[in-house]
Amino acid sequence: MNDLQAFLVVAQQQSFTKAAAILRVTPSALSHTIRSLEERLGVRLLTRTTRNVSMTEAGVRLSQSISPLFEQINAELEALSELRDKPKGTIRLTCTDDQIQLHLRPMLANFLRDYPEIQLELYVDYGFTNLVEERFDAGIRLGESISKDMIAVRIGPDWRLVVVGSPDYFERHSAPQTPDKLTEHSCINIRHRVAGSIYAWEFEKDQRAFTVKAEGPLVFNSIMHVLNAALDGIGLAYVPEPLVAPYLADGRLKVILADWSPYFQGYHLYYPNRRQASPAFMAFVNAIRYNKDTNQSLVNETSESR
Repeated sequence: MNDLQAFLVVAQQQSFTKAAAILRVTPSALSHTIRSLEERLGVRLLTRTTRNVSMTEAGVRLSQSISPLFEQINAELEALSELRDKPKGTIRLTCTDDQIQLHLRPMLANFLRDYPEIQLELYVDYGFTNLVEERFDAGIRLGESISKDMIAVRIGPDWRLVVVGSPDYFERHSAPQTPDKLTEHSCINIRHRVAGSIYAWEFEKDQRAFTVKAEGPLVFNSIMHVLNAALDGIGLAYVPEPLVAPYLADGRLKVILADWSPYFQGYHLYYPNRRQASPAFMAFVNAIRYNKDTNQSLVNETSESR
């Protein structure tokens, strides 16, 4: 069992060094473990090169067959925490910076105080992470982006992106009156993944949707840095309206082209429908579940604390 678990970690990490660090053994010891497993099975499971490790056809078949079984064992072990006074376990979540700021940060202190034996591991990623392959318990996405084979729990209201700039920027540049005029301005962009394209700004009016390819001197892979650049007067940014609400209220940012900005279906927590719901995970789901009145008061408290 230990050897099979070691094989799954190496296959996931595609590196003996990284897998050894997770398993807390030396790379040489791990290599010996895998070699012994291959000898007992009579097939090669991994192809090793100087730069990476990949699975053979036999390795892929073994990984696909035993991974769900180990996941089921882990889920059953987590379920034993029902016999404890407090739920216990680790919850791994993939999300973005703004999702943490808007939906996780307001509830984290109370949740961790109420459940001291639960550990949350938050991984910031703007791509469409495969929960099963990357072994995450759940992720956060817009409701419209979640596949039908997932369970989705709303964690916030519908929202929209808005174009914002600082008073200093608008002292130097006239505000554009229509989205097509954004091409004449310095715009701060976001690229969600290294191999992905720069996000095109989406607009809608009179039931006509279109995009504008905004250009400028800065491209980030985090919306928080896009926001900060706008606050610094470097250019215009297209950011979630709830995220910039405190800065609009105190005058550090100004919204333009608001009537061109469409609303998106709010953020949802999503997870595989075959996932065994442990008490720790369900406690987290219930804590983050959207409640219009409660969530609004928490957001206001967070905004005022800034």
